[in-house]
Amino acid sequence: MSADDPFHHVRDANVWELPVFVLRLFGLDSYPRLPVYTIMGHEFIVTKYMVLQVVALVLSVLVFYGLAWRVRGGKPVSGVWWNFWETLAVFIRDQVVRPSIGIPHHHDDRGHGDAHATDAHHALAVDVHHGAGAHVATGGHVAVEVGHPADKYLPFVWSIFFYVLFCNLLGAIPFLGSPTANINVTAVLAVVTFLHVVYFGTLQSGVTGFWKSLVPHMDLPGPIAVLLLPMIWIIEAGGLLIKHGVLAIRLFANIMAGHTVLGVFLGFIALVDGALWGIVMPASILGQVGIGMLELFVAFLQAYVFALLTSLFISAAVNPH
Repeated sequence: MSADDPFHHVRDANVWELPVFVLRLFGLDSYPRLPVYTIMGHEFIVTKYMVLQVVALVLSVLVFYGLAWRVRGGKPVSGVWWNFWETLAVFIRDQVVRPSIGIPHHHDDRGHGDAHATDAHHALAVDVHHGAGAHVATGGHVAVEVGHPADKYLPFVWSIFFYVLFCNLLGAIPFLGSPTANINVTAVLAVVTFLHVVYFGTLQSGVTGFWKSLVPHMDLPGPIAVLLLPMIWIIEAGGLLIKHGVLAIRLFANIMAGHTVLGVFLGFIALVDGALWGIVMPASILGQVGIGMLELFVAFLQAYVFALLTSLFISAAVNPH
């Protein structure tokens, strides 16, 4: 990893770059190197982004368990800290997952959709604030709140949202970094999303039904259908893969670009000297502060976009043509 590489500070590495005063504090002559393990004759190299992904996972689990512990028994969440995370969770549920996915239906149920939707809307007469299974009194009877049919996909979308969010936010802490600025990390996230989309679609329509549903229903003469439908299926299947590939690239590009701009602005200070340095130095710092504030917004925005696109892909799988 060369200091001449303008992207070196956003690349993953086996060493952890720390400020000089920290190195002196611990009596270190160089950046600490993360461990390398030999497993079954193969080297397993621990990198900075691996450690930060574990940190993001732990933070996500703490938020989930903290909220679950506080809302057990239908109790309201109290405190600014926990209300903030509850607001994000409720926003993803009410403004992303439920509107995007809607009421899943089988692709062979054409003609019965209105009846199914009517039944579902009757079942949804009582909304859920703290999850399915809560009870409300109605006319002397106790009714069970059933929630929204799309809520079954919430655990995955919530998990992907909070995990991506924490990965993004870790980059706002000096000398850490955002794992989502690495294409390998976002590619794995996209693959996981793709597998869940296929899984949810298969549960809804069956293996054959899901893959058949990639082709929209068209009334075509026999010979034309034999020629055209396989071509359309190949295009649609390729499009399904491309959409998830773009999901990985857009997250990686946005996060990496932001951190690269921060590095460039700070690097201006080292490029000048003399009287000009007194002008460039404060301007670079102010510019970095401004872009840093923008990066905080982008961290939340990109997590939201990833969750929204994931919900739309799930919707297309469980609500086929």
